[in-house]
Amino acid sequence: MIILLAACGRKNEAAKNQKLDDSDDFIIAFGSCNNQHIENELWGPIIGNKPDLFIWAGDIIYTDTDDMQLMRKNYQKMKNNAAYRYFKDSISVLGVWDDHDYGMNDGGAYYAKKDSAQQMFLDFFDLDPDDARRRQKGIYFSKLYETGENSVRIILLDTRYFRSDLTKDPEGEKRYVPSSDSTTTMLGAAQWEWLEKELNHSKADFNIIVSSIQFLSNKHGYESWGNMPHEAARMKKIITGSGAEGTIILSGDRHLAEISIDSVKGAGDPLVDFTSSGMTHSWTSFNGEDNPYRVSKVVVEKNFGLLRFDFKEKTVKMEIRGKDNVLFQSYLQKY
Repeated sequence: MIILLAACGRKNEAAKNQKLDDSDDFIIAFGSCNNQHIENELWGPIIGNKPDLFIWAGDIIYTDTDDMQLMRKNYQKMKNNAAYRYFKDSISVLGVWDDHDYGMNDGGAYYAKKDSAQQMFLDFFDLDPDDARRRQKGIYFSKLYETGENSVRIILLDTRYFRSDLTKDPEGEKRYVPSSDSTTTMLGAAQWEWLEKELNHSKADFNIIVSSIQFLSNKHGYESWGNMPHEAARMKKIITGSGAEGTIILSGDRHLAEISIDSVKGAGDPLVDFTSSGMTHSWTSFNGEDNPYRVSKVVVEKNFGLLRFDFKEKTVKMEIRGKDNVLFQSYLQKY
């Protein structure tokens, strides 16, 4: 297992193979909704949990614009932030985008500057010019993390580049309603084909799918996979049919945190959707919404998520934490 100490620069390179803690086999931290103009007080608490990996679940910055110079300036502001520089020099970082770092609120395939925005997103992660993601359409990507005989596969989805228009609520009670048009797509043909192959061929002990928007919670009327029921059904069918072990979906976007589980009999492992959102700002005025899959309380304080893997016991302990590393919620899932 690759473990990274909380250190800067060259000292960090020498520490990459040092094991920090024997209590967890592998630790993932993740979060979303980070405004580059607001101080993020969670970097220290995240490092304190000694994660092997941090995953951005979208909205790394807020840059709703078709002005590419402004977008580059906003990405650079985040990249130059001293606290974040220290953080990314200490921990391996992956990520996906959501609408606000994509460039358009609730934006999808019709956003005119998406190709330029993609290159800026990849620049933020310092990807080499010859990286395959520089040439493909969309930012989807997969990476395997091996820890001795065990492994965790991270599958990063692009829910923006190919996504069809959403159906607005004609009654105006909610922002969007489920579409009855089965030709609409969330991921696009190429990404769907890629995802199915990734899951069918995965031999990992756990498979972590990162979707910027929620998958299970689908009654709130904001963006979610529930806006395209046929696409949500396709995802469930692929996950179940693939036999991929320990599949967990990580999501962001909502400015709140919660854990949702679909335990359908005969469908293999329960399907988990762990949402962590609101690193610099959260939905403090939240007063409730229906989510039949919810197994945790809704956390509206600024937060980040943790997944603690135990390969021998085949368990994942999911935690929602916040400022000063306060523990808001904890849930143990056995596979």
